[in-house]
Amino acid sequence: MVYVLNKNSQPLMPTERHGKVRRMLRDGKAHVVRLEPFTIQLDYSSGETIQEISLGIDAGSKHIGVSATTKKKELLAIQVEERTDIVELLSTRREARRTRRNRKLRHRAARFDNRRRKEGWLTPSSENRVVAHLRIIHLVNSILPIAKTTIEVAQFDSQKIKNDKISGVEYQQGEQLGFWNVREYVLARDGHVCQHCKGKSKDKILNVHHIEGRKTGSNAPNNLITLCKTCHKACHDREITLKVRRGTSLRDAAAMSIMRWEVYNRAKQEFKNVHLTYGYVTKHTRIHNNIAKTHCADALCISGNVGAERLSWFYGVRLTRRHNRSLHLFKPKKGGIRQGNLAPHWIGKSRLQQYDYVEWNGQRAFVSGSSNGRPYLKNFDDKYIMTPKASVNAKTVKFIRRKRGSMIIEQLLKDSI
Repeated sequence: MVYVLNKNSQPLMPTERHGKVRRMLRDGKAHVVRLEPFTIQLDYSSGETIQEISLGIDAGSKHIGVSATTKKKELLAIQVEERTDIVELLSTRREARRTRRNRKLRHRAARFDNRRRKEGWLTPSSENRVVAHLRIIHLVNSILPIAKTTIEVAQFDSQKIKNDKISGVEYQQGEQLGFWNVREYVLARDGHVCQHCKGKSKDKILNVHHIEGRKTGSNAPNNLITLCKTCHKACHDREITLKVRRGTSLRDAAAMSIMRWEVYNRAKQEFKNVHLTYGYVTKHTRIHNNIAKTHCADALCISGNVGAERLSWFYGVRLTRRHNRSLHLFKPKKGGIRQGNLAPHWIGKSRLQQYDYVEWNGQRAFVSGSSNGRPYLKNFDDKYIMTPKASVNAKTVKFIRRKRGSMIIEQLLKDSI
């Protein structure tokens, strides 16, 4: 599928007539403006016959499904992998700042939250998710003449996920009702018994342990467990391995509850003819038409053109950070001096950059980093293509294209989902 822009950069209907496209590029009647998705722009005035294209957006906290369809054919399918490292990066920064202040090192003075936040303020992680949805809608509208956009704003009831029989005033009575603090609740919930040794250690001192690190896992009760002092110390010394897992995490449900209406409201301000739908409608449509569940399939159902001929491929999009703004290495060698953490713009003398799309040994890959002028290569799933992890000679790497913005885009077959 080749996407086409007119002379004034307005999107036209795409084409699959590759021979005609090659002749137009050869004769100077068009030029390439984007490689992924492959888009050309006409250099002459032409007639503009446009069909009605419907865009379906399957909103999510980790993945976004996108499908642009007409009544007869699917024109574009995208599956987006959103960033999930925002909370950890901010927590690491907060930890480093507090450490510098406590040790009286060069630091930024603490600032108290005594400022007024603008109306509609969201947490950085939620804001990043909202912006990601809008950027994808912008991308699709820049290459296709979208007439209608439908966004699924799935509604989660986090209390019913824990207790499907909850009703009425019980919504105001949380699981910690009647307890002095979270620690007291966790101890009572676990019966004041170590959940690893079940009291076999004879240690009467009980501690509350974080299953997932407190930096990212928080002090939520489903992330806490009761351990005796002996087992707690052995766990941190990595002498024992806990067999318990964190309870049901409602992080994704909470993220969707925060961002779902924000995505819809902002999209309605920027784009024309924006509508919303709900998850149960999408599920019913998908099951009724016997369609296997994927993010792209859900987006197809949301678009409203379920009978359209589906594409056999889709564009995988992974969102990445633009820069690493850390000035120094966070964990220097013991006894060493903190070294600068700003990487050079080019990898050695190769003129390669991070996230460049390249080919090596017959495999397509992305440059993930470098060591002593030798690049590391990863595939779209963020896995090293060398086993074990090893750098390669930059002279053996064939450059294909640069990363555009903060998106890694690759065309994939739907069987690879």
